[in-house]
Amino acid sequence: MKVNTQSVNFTADKKLIDFIQKRMDKLDLFYDKIIQSDVYLKVENTSDKENKVFEAKVSVPGDSFIVKKQCKTFEEGADIAIASLERQIKKRKQKLRARTKV
Repeated sequence: MKVNTQSVNFTADKKLIDFIQKRMDKLDLFYDKIIQSDVYLKVENTSDKENKVFEAKVSVPGDSFIVKKQCKTFEEGADIAIASLERQIKKRKQKLRARTKV
């Protein structure tokens, strides 16, 4: 799956982008009809330590899932957000299965 990664107000290094790509690729294991995914990385200008915002949008046929997490690191935000996306995708897949059985 192709992941469009955009970093706002900073330049993301290759290691971070590869990490995100690898994590997002795991979503294909749960649902193989993912059309596209966009990831936005932002750093907010606050004195708070949790100033990194990880936002992901995953498009599937007929729907899209958006998750936004704010954490100390982008890696932590990616893990939490992708786990949330996993749950949403599994839930949608179960609903689709239930409809086809009726």
